[in-house]
Amino acid sequence: MNSNQQTGFWWDEKCFWHSGGNYAFMMPVGGLVQPLAAGGLPENPETKRRLKNLLHVTGLIDALATSSAPLATEEELRRVHPASYLKEFKRLSDDKGGELGERTPFGPGGYEIAALSAGLATEALRGVLSGSQRNAYALSRPPGHHCLPDKPMGYCLLANIAIAVEAAFAEKRAERIAVIDWDVHHGNGTEAIFYDRPDVLAISLHQENNYPRDSGKVGDRGHGRGEGYNLNISMVPGTGHLGYLHAFERIVLPALQQYNPDVIVVACGYDASGVDPLSRMMATSNTFAEMTRMTMQAADELCGGRLLLVHEGGYSEAHVPFCGHAVIATLAGSEIAAADPLQTRLDFQQPNPDFTAYQIGLIDRMAELFSNQKH
Repeated sequence: MNSNQQTGFWWDEKCFWHSGGNYAFMMPVGGLVQPLAAGGLPENPETKRRLKNLLHVTGLIDALATSSAPLATEEELRRVHPASYLKEFKRLSDDKGGELGERTPFGPGGYEIAALSAGLATEALRGVLSGSQRNAYALSRPPGHHCLPDKPMGYCLLANIAIAVEAAFAEKRAERIAVIDWDVHHGNGTEAIFYDRPDVLAISLHQENNYPRDSGKVGDRGHGRGEGYNLNISMVPGTGHLGYLHAFERIVLPALQQYNPDVIVVACGYDASGVDPLSRMMATSNTFAEMTRMTMQAADELCGGRLLLVHEGGYSEAHVPFCGHAVIATLAGSEIAAADPLQTRLDFQQPNPDFTAYQIGLIDRMAELFSNQKH
């Protein structure tokens, strides 16, 4: 690998202009639900914008190869989404915007912004697979891992990672791709799209019974030729730093070793943070940095370091910038740090040894179950 290669950072200001509609937290405004003085849905531009701002203030941005990307083309979108869905999405977007699924509103021009978000992920994966970048981070918005082929869900309008993966396959840049999803919510869209296929290993670490409801069960392992290539690591609320790292050591890394992918893609959500409003987990910025380091090591051993992180959830405007900065500094091998002012608080609030042992025991049971099931 060329030591002069940089970490790619793919972003575009227009992604921050995506509009989340007339909501108060996750409740539509109306009746007894009053409008908020500022903001609407938890998925808003500020977590992403503040992350990019922090990169500039610390100077880490200068260590990255920054660029935008073209919109994902209709051909690229139609590898995942049916023409009927794209047509209706575009029709509403060209008018006043609208809503086609669960809590996933968009304003005028929302189609183009979502296609740009998918384009960032797609072009970033091309950069990694071509060898022009050591690894990459795509600051995609709106997110994508909940989106089904014909139905948006959970703030996700297009399946960004799946679109990028299908482009890589169509262009014969890769044959086997592993997707690790450490967003706190189950990656149901990625699961559904690749559930019956062996060319994508989909691993989701998520809080049990968070979102979507009744989704992400440990026993859901894939179907047909895809059986065994879907791993759901469903963790109890309150899982902390040690629990996440144990899940990586016992389940994620062995699965990657067995699969031997051509590239690893991470659905990089920060909503497992101990201060996130949409979860009850206890991850810290150090947790995300350490999972990144472990994934980089696996990528070095298995696929020439080829690794892409695509931004997904994370709804604490105060904490996401520090989590993201820690991850991107790790990716870039940079010593530029942004000291996390919440780290000491979250370290102190980690689960006690008895609860940690319980969490680790549940993870060990999942690991044993998976090891007894063959592809």
